[in-house]
Amino acid sequence: MATLSEARIAALLQPYLGSAPVPAALYAQLSDYLDLLLKWNARTNLTAIREPDEIVRRHFGESLFAGLHLGARLPAEATLLDFGSGAGFPGLPIQLLHPALQITLAESQGKKASFLREVIRTLGLPTEVWAGRVEAIESDRRFDAVTLRAVDNMQQALADAQLRVAPGGWLATLSTETAPEDECISLPGDAPGWLTLHQTPPPSR
Repeated sequence: MATLSEARIAALLQPYLGSAPVPAALYAQLSDYLDLLLKWNARTNLTAIREPDEIVRRHFGESLFAGLHLGARLPAEATLLDFGSGAGFPGLPIQLLHPALQITLAESQGKKASFLREVIRTLGLPTEVWAGRVEAIESDRRFDAVTLRAVDNMQQALADAQLRVAPGGWLATLSTETAPEDECISLPGDAPGWLTLHQTPPPSR
């Protein structure tokens, strides 16, 4: 039996998704994702948040909120790199929300990369896992969007992530800090936080 019903997940996510249209299978897939996360988290430290409702709000909700705002700015089949994906946030919920996006999850810790592959296999997703450091990705490979959430050494990660954004692309961060020069959107819910969007200048003509 699922940890949370699809109806419960939908209700918890309403503040993050509002009236936005979502794929028909989204809540069923998130239910399966949640069950896998809780199962793996019992033996591998994937997230410090253990309460299912809070996982849905903080991990799924904030990720989907970022996905809504990025989806409004990206072509349907754009490329996206989730830098330091951990347990798949925000990259995997964004993939579920926008199935046509070409998403790469970069995660250097082996157990976490194995978990990501298990979620992808279980849910039948096209997502790629890069099981290594982002710096090891081909130097000329750029993405239409790069996402960052709760990574170690945020300032260094931001500098490294920016190098991976294609001209005209977007760097999206989920954190408790704002950047005055960028577009900052307050996250729904009780926890303080911001979605910050920075667009790289388009190529010069």
